[in-house]
This record gives sequence, structure tokens and C-alpha cells, in this order.
Amino acid sequence: MKYMKPGITLLLAFICVASLQAQELDKELRVFEPMVGKTWKGKLSEDGAEKEAWDVSRWERALNGKAIRILHSVNDGEYGGETMLYWNREKEELQFYYFTTAGFMTHGTIVANEDGYTAHEKVTGNQNGITEVRSRSVLQEDGSMLGTSEYLKNGEWVPGHSIHYHEDASAEVKFR
Repeated sequence: MKYMKPGITLLLAFICVASLQAQELDKELRVFEPMVGKTWKGKLSEDGAEKEAWDVSRWERALNGKAIRILHSVNDGEYGGETMLYWNREKEELQFYYFTTAGFMTHGTIVANEDGYTAHEKVTGNQNGITEVRSRSVLQEDGSMLGTSEYLKNGEWVPGHSIHYHEDASAEVKFR
């Protein structure tokens, strides 16, 4: 066949455009595109710690691009959680819910900036006295991501964890 019929050409063009649109995130979430569709792995423990701790985090497009789903697990499922990040149209802000295997949850807001984002979340049901978390994640020039946090624990802000994530397509989020 030398030439395709115009109807088939239009149909193929429509399928290609629809496929591309199906993969898009809503404009308010596009700031996170560098992380979405990737698996990240970072060392949670300090160098020389008695026991190493590794976090694996998978970022996925969810709900037809209206949300981002983030699954993560520490040490092959010792601890883990799931986050749903979305744009709250009414409040005009990025919000998220985070549910954990430890039985507590958080709800917070994220502010994106040119090199990453900051988050502030309220914690419900934590057994260690943590009621709030503030965190900052920065994309590095080499494509890695550096995250730091602090916790409001028993009424006082204390240092949390620091973690340097690298993309690792072979890493897997695991739950027990």
C-alpha cells in the first residue's frame, strides 16, 4: 500500500495525541514531573551506624493526572507508607495525605519552588509524640534529591532525618 487512506491517518494521529494527553499531569502538579515515573533509593542511616536503613520511594501519576501517588518502604517493608498529592482547587494549594504501616497518618501542604519543595504536615496517631513535620526536598544538579526534616515532638522542634535519594530503577517498594 503506497498511501494510507485519510481516515486511517487521522485515526492514528488522534490515538497518538490522546496517548500523550493521558500521560500528562495537571498543570499544578507538573513541577513534580522530574520525580514521577521513577523509583528513588536513599540511605536513611548515618555512615557507620550499627544498622543501615534504606528508603525506596516510587512516584507515580495517579487519577488521570489529577494526583501523584508516592509509595515508599524502609528496609524491605519494616516500615512504609503511601502518599496522595493533589491540587486543592478551593484553597488553591498543593495538599497531601500520607498513610503509614505504623498506624498513623498525616495531612499537609506542599509549596513548590525552583529547586524543590517544602512541606508542612499535621500528624495524627503517632506513638512517639510527633504532632507536626516540616521538610524540604531539593533537586540536585546531578538529578539526585536531598531531603531533610524536623519534627514537633512533645511541643519542641527537633531534627528529623536527612536522606540523599538517587534514581534506582532496580529498587522496589516492598510491604510485609
